[in-house]
Amino acid sequence: MKTIKIKTKADGNNDVKVLVIYTGGTLGMVYDAKTDSLVPFDFAQIPDNLPEMARLDFEISVLTFDNLLDSSNMNPQVWVQLAEIIKENYTQYDSFVVLHGTDTMAYSASALSYLLENLNKPVIFTGAQLPIGVARTDAKENFITALEIAAAQTHNRPIISEVCIYFNSLLLRGNRARKNESVQFNAFKSENYPVLAEAGIKIEYNKPYLKSYEQNAELQVHHTFDDNVLILKLFPGITDKVVRNVLEIKGLRGVILETYGSGNAPTDEWFLKLMKEFIDKGIIIFNVSQCNGGRVTQGRYQTSHFLQEIGVVSGADITTEAAITKLMFALGQSDDIQEVRAMLKRSIAGEMS
Repeated sequence: MKTIKIKTKADGNNDVKVLVIYTGGTLGMVYDAKTDSLVPFDFAQIPDNLPEMARLDFEISVLTFDNLLDSSNMNPQVWVQLAEIIKENYTQYDSFVVLHGTDTMAYSASALSYLLENLNKPVIFTGAQLPIGVARTDAKENFITALEIAAAQTHNRPIISEVCIYFNSLLLRGNRARKNESVQFNAFKSENYPVLAEAGIKIEYNKPYLKSYEQNAELQVHHTFDDNVLILKLFPGITDKVVRNVLEIKGLRGVILETYGSGNAPTDEWFLKLMKEFIDKGIIIFNVSQCNGGRVTQGRYQTSHFLQEIGVVSGADITTEAAITKLMFALGQSDDIQEVRAMLKRSIAGEMS
């Protein structure tokens, strides 16, 4: 990895320093006339592509991955690598901006929110629907505003002290966001938690919903995920053969069960017997609603009451992205099933109400 310092109008009087971590993704593509195609962006030439950065009044450095990643190739090892980069640079920089592909950004932001315990500085994920080298790109506004939010302070403290996603004028809690658009600029939504800030002429912060700054909080970075998990989405007509074959995968430790509505599932005898059989074998079943903005309320209807009785863990209003990364994280922290279940039931980083 190499680090590049970007020339801005910071004169030394403003001590705010932002580290940009460039992992890859659509944002960092520019047009190459030789090949008549889009190629990865070299941040050494950023003044040519984003001259607006020169007018910012804080210091910016960019650390670029040696091998840039399409976000479809993101995995737990890279999440740990990102957490380690932030840990290594935590005392040198006031905030961090992660440039990342949009497809798995919500997964990565959720994962980092769990890995970075006692985080007291901004970690802002952003990206773009169109490359920076395209005339109508959204990359410039997303990147510049993410930098401004990352550098924003009041009373010598950062306004934001958590992992967030900034996209299309909205700042969202990272582990509450979901990608819901692939052809519009408003790619991300946060159905179950208010917007943290909105960028118009001014950046307006929704202060009651921001994570509180914690005086003297000491960053603790975790390093372990257990990827022996899967997502099982229920659908009308799902069969016992399908469910059993999924649950019998060797080494499986946890399942995100995507249920209907407020956590409802079939009451067929075969289904409930299978769920109980594998819960008794030590597999954790974490109940998450299929609905955007859904909330699991186990026991509200008879079709979820049975799940409550056999030991399925309610995910409340957590997103699937935050749930699968939380399950990996929790299983990576402990081999004790009861400890893992307890961790899933409580909010670790504001991911559930």
